[in-house]
Amino acid sequence: MASNPPRTAPRIFSPERRIAARKRLRRLQAQPDAARYMVEDMVEDVLERLDFLRFEPKSALVVGDYTGTLKPLLEARGCAVEETDPADGFDEELPHHEDAYDLIASFGTLDTVNDLPGALIHLRRALHKDGMLIASFSSAGSLPLLRDAMLAADGERPAPRLHPAVDVRSGAQLLQRALFADPVVDQRPLKVAFRSLERLIGDLRAQGLGNVLADPGPAIGKAGMQRARETFAAAGENGRSVETFEILTLSGWKR
Repeated sequence: MASNPPRTAPRIFSPERRIAARKRLRRLQAQPDAARYMVEDMVEDVLERLDFLRFEPKSALVVGDYTGTLKPLLEARGCAVEETDPADGFDEELPHHEDAYDLIASFGTLDTVNDLPGALIHLRRALHKDGMLIASFSSAGSLPLLRDAMLAADGERPAPRLHPAVDVRSGAQLLQRALFADPVVDQRPLKVAFRSLERLIGDLRAQGLGNVLADPGPAIGKAGMQRARETFAAAGENGRSVETFEILTLSGWKR
């Protein structure tokens, strides 16, 4: 009897567009006023969790901290830190060094891998025994105003514009499936006011949060963009529209 072929994850995201978006992020971050509030929030959260748990890792892998903030702070605590990013060729869907780190902190990259269960398994294997993963990324419920604006832009033929996202329940299931011990999943909102739709889009690009879908949909025409601008502006008050970013954090231990 012939064996069944191995199952492969559906290709929702384009690895090529994902890497290009991370490289564009680096170029945009060179600007003095570049938005970086998402990763700043995530880094602060990691430090608070380590302090609360009184966990003092001696080795760490930091993925996606394009500000370079976390590395020196961990090093000041006596931790040897390796930094990497998809822009450097790091691929969460491939095996890493096994039993190599006490801590893996991942910022804003796991939401655009096609095989998230597999990526979490690889990250767990890269941990030492009693090592910890803390992974944060944009999650379900994010960008409701942008979603409405894109629907207005597309009219009767909605196109794929925003990423499918993980929620709290599925995040917990993913950690359990990857065999993490004592899994914890939580979600927190980050609200930001914008004067225009263009400013929001600029912030998304500067933080690597743009569309990297394998099927990104057709370009939006001038009329569609005008409808999107009007819809976005109508959702605000006094010239400012408040958008919501939902940050999901997955944490667990390798026992």
